[in-house]
Amino acid sequence: MRKLLVLALVGLAAQLIDGSLGMAYGLTSSTLLLVAGVAPAAASASVHLAEIGTTLAAGVAHWRFGNVDWRVVTRIALPGAIGAFAGATLLSSISTESAAPWMAGILFTLGAYLLVRFARPLRTDRVGGRLRGRFLSPLGLVAGFVDATGGGGWGPVATPALLVSGRLEPRKVIGSVDTAEFVVAGAASVGFLIGLGSEGFLLPTVAALLIGGLVAAPLAAWLVRIVPAQLLGAAVGGVIVLTNARTLIRSAELDGPVGPAVYALLAAGWLAALVLAVRALRRTRRAREAAASAVEVSPAPSAAGTAPAELTATGTPAVR
Repeated sequence: MRKLLVLALVGLAAQLIDGSLGMAYGLTSSTLLLVAGVAPAAASASVHLAEIGTTLAAGVAHWRFGNVDWRVVTRIALPGAIGAFAGATLLSSISTESAAPWMAGILFTLGAYLLVRFARPLRTDRVGGRLRGRFLSPLGLVAGFVDATGGGGWGPVATPALLVSGRLEPRKVIGSVDTAEFVVAGAASVGFLIGLGSEGFLLPTVAALLIGGLVAAPLAAWLVRIVPAQLLGAAVGGVIVLTNARTLIRSAELDGPVGPAVYALLAAGWLAALVLAVRALRRTRRAREAAASAVEVSPAPSAAGTAPAELTATGTPAVR
């Protein structure tokens, strides 16, 4: 019972992170299940089965808050489902010994990507135009495949790519990616069911993760408007890197002082990323405040044929 309560809290925390960042439910849950000794395929299968419920709840909540672009969802979900099914089939056919370092390597890489991504200022400006299918379809295919083979990765691949495009406001990127993940999770679960059978799913684990995620989904859809993604992304990235480094170090059989030295180096990198994230967040806030102040003090457009408000009747600048 204590273990199930812990897993429920893991699911709650993972969904809060995912709903606020548009990523990391699978990364966080799979990482902790691997640390607990669960086989890679069973961990990914269980997480994806739980995600069917959590992503459905998250999608409904994001829709209610107006965070979903349905055109993007329809263009990215089907290719994502195809990629997820293929990835689940591949992972199911790999032995546990071979799959553990493979999965840990994918999670480690995605965690490092989060650190680098959120240590820099996030692009939030928008440009004209629409996201094209020739961009969305390959993105969904790759993100779905990585998601199933790594136990997570749909958000870390899809969300930054859509954010960088600058053609969709951040809250709609997160809402659309979370909503499309319902289809991806379902396809991955079918792939694992075919490859592993029903015994490949740890049903008590699935239930605990699902309950925690369902509780958090509505709150996460609201938090996406107020939580600083900059700090949250950097913090989650560091946790994922350090926990998966443990599996990689064991697989490489790094004995003696090498292991602690690697951990120390990774911890220093995590701290540096957090410091950079704080600085980037402060710069972004200062820039927004300066832009808002400039808008407030800028003079209203003068009527045709009249002198600007800044000039006196003599045509000289008025003293401010």
